[in-house]
Amino acid sequence: MTKSALIAGSTGLVGNELLQVLLQKDYDKIYALVRKPLTIKHPKLVEVICDFDQLDNMEAHFAVNHVYCCLGTTIKKAKSKGEMVKVDVDYPYMMAKLAKKQKVEHFVIISSMNANARSKLFYPRIKGLLEDKLKTLSLTSLSIIRPSLLLGERQEKRRGERAGIKLYQLLSPFLSDDKKNKFAVEAKNVAIAMAVIPEKEVNGVTIYTSEEIAAIVNNHRGNQSITT
Repeated sequence: MTKSALIAGSTGLVGNELLQVLLQKDYDKIYALVRKPLTIKHPKLVEVICDFDQLDNMEAHFAVNHVYCCLGTTIKKAKSKGEMVKVDVDYPYMMAKLAKKQKVEHFVIISSMNANARSKLFYPRIKGLLEDKLKTLSLTSLSIIRPSLLLGERQEKRRGERAGIKLYQLLSPFLSDDKKNKFAVEAKNVAIAMAVIPEKEVNGVTIYTSEEIAAIVNNHRGNQSITT
């Protein structure tokens, strides 16, 4: 039986790591929704040039087992709050609706640690809004990933994130492993957890914190060492 997945947001920090991980999994095909061609080639990888304002035209590509959504932007890049909502809320919600239509087994999406639709802060508020909208769709399996500060090399520089990373680097030597995981998480580890989660075959809505991400990754690596 063939097995396939679809990913959107594969040029971002987590999305890029996730694509690399997925290509090593037992998928026969990985469909990547992209605005422009990627710089990597792989026998499993199928690039789908996509106008995200016309996602309805992509419905046939959602006939896969698992969908991974890593879409997200910043005010600086989006230029306005309205455009940011389009990328962070509207596009992922439309993807989830298409996944629902195609009876996708598992929808995995990256959100934010403080996601809350009632937050006074714009970013966690729109992430919370998205989560609430996704929950109304009653997807077979919806996994929401809420990482803390992401560690890794971004193509774009984010001032607030850089400040957080510098603070983490100062505090890290004095923090326990649990506190480190709560404060920050490697983007690669988030990607590994996102790729492993569908193997759990848990139905309904599940939210994963950075501490839970770390536990999944540690367990995954432990299982690998046993089998190799």
